[in-house]
Amino acid sequence: MSDVVGVRAVSVGVRAASSAEALAHFAARLAFETDVSDVAADLAAGFPGIVVVDSRSVESWNQGHVQGAVHLPTAQIAIPGRVESLIPRDATVVVYCWGPACNGATKAALEFAKLGYAVKEMIGGFEYYAREGFPVEDGRGVVTRRSPDPLTAPVSGISCAC
Repeated sequence: MSDVVGVRAVSVGVRAASSAEALAHFAARLAFETDVSDVAADLAAGFPGIVVVDSRSVESWNQGHVQGAVHLPTAQIAIPGRVESLIPRDATVVVYCWGPACNGATKAALEFAKLGYAVKEMIGGFEYYAREGFPVEDGRGVVTRRSPDPLTAPVSGISCAC
């Protein structure tokens, strides 16, 4: 079912966007989103100016969060002076919530954008951060690392190189 020998249609009746449209779309996505591996690498390297924000409830935070993250539930972002007391104005804020099926990080990112912060959403959320074996801290300050889930990351310890 293809027009060219050896080439299969991606979806019947749906054409791909032009390369110019694709360029604009994917460049914009990378400006608005980051993934858990990139966040972990930036944190491990001590990349300056990044503040990772966990937008979940206190119960979720206590269960486990990205080591070094700031806890700021979405509803608290709009409290006058709250964000400014925790996060420098020139920081790049990286927000996360539970996982890919949750839009809490998107809501938090919107609130940070309203306040004028540079902000990105960590796609995959806490779920994929933990599943890829990055350092996770609980509410008592205990840091653990889980073995990488073979469905989310290479178990060999090497990077996926994507």
